Amino acid sequence: MHWVVLLLSAVLEAVWATALSRSEGFSKLWPTVVFAIAAAGSMGGLAYAMRGLPVGTAYAVWVGIGAALTAGYAMWSGTEPVSLVRALLLAGIVGCVIGLKLTH
Repeated sequence: MHWVVLLLSAVLEAVWATALSRSEGFSKLWPTVVFAIAAAGSMGGLAYAMRGLPVGTAYAVWVGIGAALTAGYAMWSGTEPVSLVRALLLAGIVGCVIGLKLTH
């Protein structure tokens, strides 16, 4: 269960990071609201996951998946450039996260 919550928290990390960017310095209401809710849920889930997982593993997975999803979404939505090298580097992050899970 800790792994499931951790993965959901990582998805919420991507949500809050994207919402933070769209809030334009907290000047837009709805992106700011989405940011606050997603950030609280993401941090709460990370805290729960750390009850049953080592801090280093949990944090690395949370950051890695969140960063890969955030960057992947930015490329998909057209706000960041897409290239084969960027896609391969993001796949490398995901591969490393899977490796952490398999060695735990």
